[in-house]
Amino acid sequence: SKAEGAAQRRCIVSGETDSPAGLIRFAVDPAGVVVPDVAEQLPGRGMWVTADRVLLERAVEKKLFPRAAQQQVEVPADLPLVTERAVEKRVLEFLGLLRRTNAVIAGFDKVEAALAGGRVAAVLTAADASPNARAKGSGFAKSLPHVTWLTVAEMSLALGRENVVHAALTPGTLTERFLREARRLHGLRGVSAPDISDPVRPDPAPDGARIAHATGLS
Repeated sequence: SKAEGAAQRRCIVSGETDSPAGLIRFAVDPAGVVVPDVAEQLPGRGMWVTADRVLLERAVEKKLFPRAAQQQVEVPADLPLVTERAVEKRVLEFLGLLRRTNAVIAGFDKVEAALAGGRVAAVLTAADASPNARAKGSGFAKSLPHVTWLTVAEMSLALGRENVVHAALTPGTLTERFLREARRLHGLRGVSAPDISDPVRPDPAPDGARIAHATGLS
């Protein structure tokens, strides 16, 4: 439709257009520094990059942000990591919100029962789960969205319980918002396939204030 066409954004790296859901918005802060605007709320001219680690690294290396901003800007060397962490923070905060609204089912038996009852919109399996647990997660998911790039530690912290390997989300707007951010995180973590077998690397988190500013959720 025309409305959907109007909402398309162009990636400054690939030149391809897509809906904003598949891209990350960047803005220039008052100090002239390029920052991720993952909440899409910061003022000024937005610069969009597909939610893909390789493309974002290329944008930094090829100095594409100053060209897109049409001004001299500072581009932090760790912008890809800062962006990944900002999106990660939103993903985990949405998961926490889902928990508080009773929209999360955690634990193998409970997920299995919920699936039998037909009230599941998405399935989560920990990235660092055992091969057997990952296989069970894939069996759970079938044709449902299957998030497999959050670690046991991340899922457990967001859900306020220990050793979460399997979880399911019930249908709703919050689940859709979670999945939108989770797909972005998938690309920013440089995961080549939806089902990954390696644990996500434990990078140190950058300055918390930059993350809080970038997420718009704090």
